[in-house]
Parts: sequence; C-alpha cells; structure tokens
Amino acid sequence: MSVSVKMPLLGESVTEGTVTRWLKKEGDEVSTDEPLLEVSTDKVDTEIPAPATGVLIRILAQEDETVVVGAELAVIGEAGEAPLRSVADADPAPASSSGEPEPAAAEVPAAPAATPSEPTPPPPPAAPSSAPSSGQQTPVVLPALGESVTEGTVTRWLKQVGESVAVDEPLVEVSTDKVDTEIPSPVAGVLVAITVAEDQVVEVGAEIGIVGAAGSAAPAAAEPAPIDSTPAAAAAPAPPVTTSAPAPTPPAPPAAARQAGSAPAGDVGYVTPLVRKLAAEYAVDLSSVTGTGVGGRIRKQDVLDAAKLVAQRSAQASVASPAAPPRKDAAPSPLRGRTEPMSRLRKVIAERLVSSLQGSAQLTTVIEVDVTRIAMLRNRAKSDFAEREGVKLSFLPFFAKATVEALKVHPSLNASIDADAGTVTYHDVENLGVAVDTERGLLVPVIQNAGDLNIAGLAKRIADIAGRTRSSTISPDELSGGTFTLTNTGSRGALFDTPIINQPQVAILGTGGVVKR
Repeated sequence: MSVSVKMPLLGESVTEGTVTRWLKKEGDEVSTDEPLLEVSTDKVDTEIPAPATGVLIRILAQEDETVVVGAELAVIGEAGEAPLRSVADADPAPASSSGEPEPAAAEVPAAPAATPSEPTPPPPPAAPSSAPSSGQQTPVVLPALGESVTEGTVTRWLKQVGESVAVDEPLVEVSTDKVDTEIPSPVAGVLVAITVAEDQVVEVGAEIGIVGAAGSAAPAAAEPAPIDSTPAAAAAPAPPVTTSAPAPTPPAPPAAARQAGSAPAGDVGYVTPLVRKLAAEYAVDLSSVTGTGVGGRIRKQDVLDAAKLVAQRSAQASVASPAAPPRKDAAPSPLRGRTEPMSRLRKVIAERLVSSLQGSAQLTTVIEVDVTRIAMLRNRAKSDFAEREGVKLSFLPFFAKATVEALKVHPSLNASIDADAGTVTYHDVENLGVAVDTERGLLVPVIQNAGDLNIAGLAKRIADIAGRTRSSTISPDELSGGTFTLTNTGSRGALFDTPIINQPQVAILGTGGVVKR
C-alpha cells in the first residue's frame, strides 16, 4: 500500500517550505523516521523523515521548488508498486455535454484540509495587530517544529523581561531532537514575562513567555497555555519576517526575497537560523557566499562548501608561506615577568605525577562512544530532576555510573599495585575519585562505595564533593582511599586527553567533550 509524504507543519505562521535537497532518490529503500529530504522555510531548515518503511517510488516536489504545508512531496510504497497519480498528472477529463469538464477519477488531493481522525479546524483567527491594546497580553507558545517533535529545550532567551519586541522579531532559541531554531514574537510590544527558563524542556503548545503592551506588568501567576490538538496551519497569510542582523532593517516578505534574485553587494538578504549558526561556527562571511537556492538564497550546503574552500585556501597559504596564524589581541597576564614560590600543594601534585610516570608504563586508548540516547534521556529528565534532587543533571553522573558498573565486571582495572611487595590487590568496593580543578590546584575527592549509588545519588555526591573541594571545606579523609579515578576533561572543551594514573591505582578514565553530529 502506498503512503504519501506531505509537507508537515513547521511553525505557527509558516505556510510553505522550499525543498533544498533530496537525501534519497526514486527506487531507494527507506525506513520509518529515516531522513528523506531537507526543507527550508522562513524560520528553520530541517529534515523531513519517512512516515513508513518501504521504497521511495516517486518524488513529486523537486529541489528548489516551493511547496505549501500539507502538499504531497513524495510517495512511499512496496518494491515494484506503481506510484499514486497526483492531480497534476491526471489526464484531462472529457468535456460533458454541458461544456463543463467531468471530474477526474481517483484524484489524489494535494493538500487535504483534515484527516478523518482530526477535528475540523476552527475558523481562521483575525490577523494580529501590530501591538496589543492597552492591558492586553499575548502568550508566546512553543510551535510545532516537525511531525514527530513533541517537545523542545529552551537554549537561550534573546530578549529579557521589559525589553521591547517587534512582530516576528526573534525572542528565544529552542533546540529539539531534529532542529535548532528561533521562536519569533507573535505581536509587537514588551516582553512582560518569561515562563520557561533556559535549559528547561517544554512540550509543543505550552506557554514559554508573555508579550504585552508597553508599560504592562507581568501576571501574578502565569499558567501554561493548553495544548491545542487542532493542526495549527495558519489560515491567514504569514506576517512579514525581519532578519536578526545587528542593524534594524525593514521587514520584507519571503516571496519578495525570492523574486528579487541575488542580493545587492554587502546585503545577504534573509538567511535561516541554521545557516547563520553554521556561518558563525565555520567563520564564513555570508556576504562572500553565492547562494544556490531560490532567488539566490544561501543554503546550508552553500555555507559548508564555502567553509571547505576557505580551509583549502588556508592550507595552501600555510604551505606557501608558513606564517603564524592571525590571533585576537588579548590583555597580557599580570604574572608576566614574576618569580614566586610554588605552593606546597602544587609541589606535591607535581612530584606525584612525575613519580607516577616514572614508576609505571602508561598507555592512552581513545574510544568514541555514541551517547545520543543518554542525551535524549537527560533532556527529558533534567528539569524534573533539578527540582526533585536539588542538583543539575549533567552527563558526568551517567559516565560515573557506567564506570562503577564496569569496574565490578573488570576488577583488574579496580586494583592497586604494591611495587615493593610485588603484589596486586583487586578491591571489592568501588571508591571513585573525581578530579576537581581548583584555584589551589587539581584535587581528587573520593566518593566512597560509589558502586552502591544510582545516577541520582552519584549526581548529588559529585556536586557535593566538588563544591566543598572548591570552597576548601573538604576533609583530608575524603581526598584519599580511591580505587579508580574519573576526570572530565570535556568540561573545558577537550576532545580527549592523556591523564596520568593516580598511584597506586592502575587506571584512570578521561571523558572528552560531548558534541552533536
């Protein structure tokens, strides 16, 4: 049986999207939720997943073609199955005796108003005014950001309470499993309340902020807006969209940008949040990029190609003239030119680390681990976890739990060596040392009996000993007795590290940075 792939709803005021790239071609096998194509809108670039498993038997919307929300993009069926015929492909109907054409048989509508399981959409709302009336407050809700996206994480508020906002001006950045995007203000006015803080997870349709008229105050207790199960496809035309460039620019509808062709020199026109983010990440000057999208619009692939070209030119230049790379001027440190005695703690640390290197053969092995499911679990649980346990849920407790569980199975790593006696002791308890960087130097407080703790217990103990170590209130007994050490070098951005074993232990684990790919 054939399954239709349709343009999903990608935001409250988004009525259409442009197909930027097909990731599969006709005849390719696809799995449920496997990315099929990339789509760009005025607010977001995202991937559209396959709604079913089968074979892509027909592509109906070509690259750079603009398609309305709900329109058919492709057809997935079984191998060898003939594709459905769309209205555009139907043969012209013969004229009736009255001179009017007969309706075509077995037509497939391009954009059905609603499926039988969906309620009838309400009448279209009145177009929003440019500013709320005196005393009026408009909730800002998390819009639908894809068919299978049910929640998002607030990553950064771009406006603070009390600041003025314009219609469609970006208010907040939100991250989901499939896309990072900006949520615009639905009206002009003042941001009077932020109801969802940064790093909190919120469901689609829930209230995240409130915009009111100039001079209006925040409500006494703002309740989350109810989730509306009715599809939020906008019946009214989308309001004009403004860019988030530093200098304010007059709003311009997306259609006008597409018709204008290439942008004037120095003006890149509208670019999506994803394109801006990539350009900043790869240090690409958008004004130097030639867009290959509709009307010269800059696409994600254009930025990636430009970044690759810049890297190639830099490599060639370094070979031809190995000059020092340009760097930003930084304020000189006040320690320059000074000679001062080392603290006793730093001398002890240095002596022990050198002794460790001289006394045992050390080898570093680097293994890359996919922690996608841990990241998804953490995003779902971290808000409730912080309220319930009183500490933030980072990745470190997950890594600590995996470590102590592994030590129970592999006691050769949870051991101590006595070189003078020529013996090795395999411990029956997991006392986990956690490296903590302080102003006085690197210290390793120990979580006793860490193997008996769950993730919540480890999170609280790590936060406790790290806080007391930095504030110099940790007791000496808590800085000894470790059987294995964990050091989180990824907290300072390291890809991986080569940590030195904390003698008389026989191994140490260094966790590198967690990055999204």
